[in-house]
Amino acid sequence: MVDVTGHLGMALLWLAPAWFLLDYRKTAVAFVAVGVPFGMWPDVDLVLEGIFPTVKHHGVFHTLLAVTLFAAVLGPVLGKAAEAVAGDTDWLSPEAAAHSVRFGFLAVWIPGLAHVFADMLSAPDIADSIEPLWPIYGGSIGVDLVWYNNPVVNWGLLVAGVLVNVGLFLYTGGRSSRE
Repeated sequence: MVDVTGHLGMALLWLAPAWFLLDYRKTAVAFVAVGVPFGMWPDVDLVLEGIFPTVKHHGVFHTLLAVTLFAAVLGPVLGKAAEAVAGDTDWLSPEAAAHSVRFGFLAVWIPGLAHVFADMLSAPDIADSIEPLWPIYGGSIGVDLVWYNNPVVNWGLLVAGVLVNVGLFLYTGGRSSRE
């Protein structure tokens, strides 16, 4: 598990391909901006474990199943909201309703997966192990590559994520006449 800066940096890195895949530059900006906060959502278990004694950190919320279900439920709502705010692109328009649902799903799913992956890089260290493939495979998966509080790793991920996205924003500025 990395800390907040590391999770947000990992989410930014995993969202970066949007700059090449989405139709308009501003759609990519919206996708990255909307998606980044969801790089933290699996840690909702930290809040819930104080309310429900059966919830544990790195439990069910840190699985591909939970990330996918959360994205399937929240994603379409998020996509429709993004469409209402910025509905003038091929991805976000009433004529392309399936695209906005896909936009929302991916904006939640990708950073959620990035969070689980980032936690796998350091679990188990001071936190519980992660079973990301539960219920298909109940074993722990972790590489224990980094230490949770390593500021070089955490800030390095955040700085790398910001630099990659700013660089791609600047790079894609001249790529298309559609803004």
